[in-house]
Amino acid sequence: MNVIIVTACPSGMATSFLAARRLEQAARRRDWEPLIDMRSQFERKLVLSDHQLAAAELVIVAASPLTSAGLERFVGKRVHVAPIEEALPDPAAFLANAESRARVLEAKDIADVAATVGTTATGAASAAGGDVTHKPSIVAVTACPTGVAHTFMAAEALSEAGRALGYPTRVETQGSVGAQDALTEAEIAAAEVVILACDIEVDPTRFAGKRIWRTSTGTALKKPCDTIEQALEGAEVESATASGGQGSQQKGEKRGPYKHLLTGVSFMLPMVVAGGLMIALSFVFGIKAFEEEGTLAAALMQIGGGSAFKLMIPVLAGYIAYSIADRPGITPGMIGGWLAATLDAGFLGGIIAGFLAGYSALGLSRFVKLPQSIESLKPILIIPLVASMVTGLVMIYVVGTPVAGLMTALTEFLESMGSANAVLLGILLGAMMCFDLGGPVNKAAYAFGVGLLASETYAPMAAIMAAGMVPALGMGLASFIARAKFAEPEREAGKASFILGLCFISEGAIPFAAKDPLRVIPVCMVGGAVTGALSMLVGAKLLAPHGGLFVLLIPNAINVPLMYLGAIVAGTLVTGIGYALIKKGAQQVETAAAT
Repeated sequence: MNVIIVTACPSGMATSFLAARRLEQAARRRDWEPLIDMRSQFERKLVLSDHQLAAAELVIVAASPLTSAGLERFVGKRVHVAPIEEALPDPAAFLANAESRARVLEAKDIADVAATVGTTATGAASAAGGDVTHKPSIVAVTACPTGVAHTFMAAEALSEAGRALGYPTRVETQGSVGAQDALTEAEIAAAEVVILACDIEVDPTRFAGKRIWRTSTGTALKKPCDTIEQALEGAEVESATASGGQGSQQKGEKRGPYKHLLTGVSFMLPMVVAGGLMIALSFVFGIKAFEEEGTLAAALMQIGGGSAFKLMIPVLAGYIAYSIADRPGITPGMIGGWLAATLDAGFLGGIIAGFLAGYSALGLSRFVKLPQSIESLKPILIIPLVASMVTGLVMIYVVGTPVAGLMTALTEFLESMGSANAVLLGILLGAMMCFDLGGPVNKAAYAFGVGLLASETYAPMAAIMAAGMVPALGMGLASFIARAKFAEPEREAGKASFILGLCFISEGAIPFAAKDPLRVIPVCMVGGAVTGALSMLVGAKLLAPHGGLFVLLIPNAINVPLMYLGAIVAGTLVTGIGYALIKKGAQQVETAAAT
């Protein structure tokens, strides 16, 4: 059925836009062919042709005030008119009601229809305290594995998009320093929708009973307006078991093994950073100084290598299991991770232990039914005992030995590979780091490098961090050397991008990639591949998995600092000069929160 849908609101902005989008989607689900006339100060009024008017079988007008809808055009057509507020809560029901109640509009009826709808809208506004349009309150949480770039950029994008669409929006960031701008109980209680834009698992129990929409930080950053609209339309109340990681799955970003792995990496990362830098500080007194007992160098090595690095794999496994099974998974996960470390199964063994412990604990929680009198013993006695036993026995008798052999072979291969193989590995890791700027491919390469640190294999991590700096540095360089091709907002974005690149935040290049992906992404991958290859070629080894160029200020954190710096400069020049040459004219770069 051919349908004309007209939306208009007093401000001509957010409500008109959202109502039009939601009604259009609902109409298409009914197999209708909608033609949308969204009345807004930002949109030109749609001029309907005689053919379009003749073909329309139904006209639906959702407008307040009605005078802005142009009803005169629809005389002689079946028309349903209602205040725009009625269209927002349930668009499908609104359309069904419109189809059943539509009547042929005559010219003499226009004034009466306008008066009737105006009275209805006024009454609704009075009931709502005088606000003509319904503006649901939104709260959100953003969190990424490193808790640095995507966490805060996604939060800013959602805040700006909510403001632009006219919805009160509050965002809590769970970054590397913990929760900031924490949501209050009152704000959560008042919110109609909760958006969890998280690449790692966060505790959703405080949002019990609220409609929740799950997505990734990358999606929220790149498409903040779409994220808010999809959340308002598709968010659902999660079941009580959802907090365990495998409950009701929402539309949007679904939880699964990849997200569980990133949760473990996120909690492990501070341990890796602290341990690596402690080891580097011990080297300040000499590469072999820690071998002399009782010295400060020996103490630093004990803290970093003897404690922090030993805890890396248990923490990784424990929080993978936590992501899967919530708190009951932590104990068996950490026990399995410690066994992986003592069996020399490395980070691969830790990953296996985490998933084994998590799904064991989740299965016990869901499927083991006990009398009510002893049900309370499950989380503190039965699940930790049985899941730890299952995980431990499997790690000792089944997984440990073959995975330890695999890790030994991998470590020996990485340490003994020739220049050609090292360069190929550097090209692969460098290109992966620049492919999606913080997306799944980037994070997979990063997790690989971080995991190898536990096996004292430091070269891949050096190539990964160096290549990860190239996109943002390259875009900053390009905006400087080819200023005529960049608009003023682009040049300002380039300055910020360069600073972010120095800090190993490749997301600084996202505004450029979002606007011109077919040029930006390939040239960044080429530059990253060059840097990764050179880093591996010169034998660079990095003890800390984050910090960017500022890690060079710590003696011995990188073994060949000048050649390492040269590799970064080479990749930056390739990317910056390459993009400056192929860029077409001056365009407006979209900010992360552009609407």
